[in-house]
Amino acid sequence: MADEEERTEDPTSKRIQDARADGNVPKSQDVYVWFSLLASVLLILLLFNYMAERLGFLFRFYFSFFGQEITKNGIYLIVLVTMKQFTLIILPFILPLMFVGIYAHIGQYGWNYTTKKLFEFDFSRLNPFKNIKGLISIDKIVSGLKMTSKVFIIFYLAFIYFLDYVKELPKVSLFTLPFQLAWLKEKTLIFSGILLLILFVFAVWDLYWTRHNYTKGLKMTKQEVKDEHKNMEGDPKVKSKIREIQFKMHKKRMMANIPQASVVVTNPTHYAVALRYREGEDSVPVVVASGVDNLALKIKEIAMKHEIPIYENPPLARQLYKDVKVDQVIPPELYQAVVEVLVFVKKSNRYRH
Repeated sequence: MADEEERTEDPTSKRIQDARADGNVPKSQDVYVWFSLLASVLLILLLFNYMAERLGFLFRFYFSFFGQEITKNGIYLIVLVTMKQFTLIILPFILPLMFVGIYAHIGQYGWNYTTKKLFEFDFSRLNPFKNIKGLISIDKIVSGLKMTSKVFIIFYLAFIYFLDYVKELPKVSLFTLPFQLAWLKEKTLIFSGILLLILFVFAVWDLYWTRHNYTKGLKMTKQEVKDEHKNMEGDPKVKSKIREIQFKMHKKRMMANIPQASVVVTNPTHYAVALRYREGEDSVPVVVASGVDNLALKIKEIAMKHEIPIYENPPLARQLYKDVKVDQVIPPELYQAVVEVLVFVKKSNRYRH
């Protein structure tokens, strides 16, 4: 119970995606029923004359056999014609209804195709004690009350209207078949309209309740949110270790590049930036190594070991370290300052030789 109370965090997008992948989606059956009933009423209105014509043809076909001897071929013909006519009646009605049913589901939660449930079997569902416990819950009580209310209201209305229709039957039975069909159409539409209104209320409520329970069922604890974030972003300790390894590799590569440098620009104690410029190869000086504090001392140590000139210019050293990454060329605004350094290098080399 305490674990349930701790689930105060709304589900993350990943949690919802995982639930969809498992086939867990917010699906209201009442919405599906309402759309199916609405489509049925509209199809009846649209196809009523067509269906009446087909039925009329079928009755006339049956009446043509009155007074005749029924043979084997006659029975075969009756069955064949009946199947054909009922197919012609039902097919234009069933196909659109199927598409409406599919849309009524997809419209609630979008397209979601998964076969995961087909290959999984939860043996815990066979546990009778767990199933008995699941029978008593707020969801089950609300669902039961909703179903009871719905059935009671529909049957009550059906009974009231049925009694009203029965009173008219003796008079309607005296009319012709087209008039009887028109009367049936009118009464069906009235009852269907009232039924649609009632079911619409239940559908809206069921849609809200379904989505509320869906979100509630996916709620997470604070720890689950943290764990999910950690899994998505990576463990901070692992990321720190990766950064450490990357820095060591970067440092090792810089140290290997220092002997190629033409000069090292330094702040006497804190900064050191090694520049490479080779006439005919480099159009612009390139930073091959940079560092502060201990790393700066190491760069200067390697530079002195390989007899690379060291030029002290604290402002330039700080700006190079701040603005230029290793393996990048110096920006145009530093050309003038670096030219002075390169002139110094040439003079140093000439003096040494």
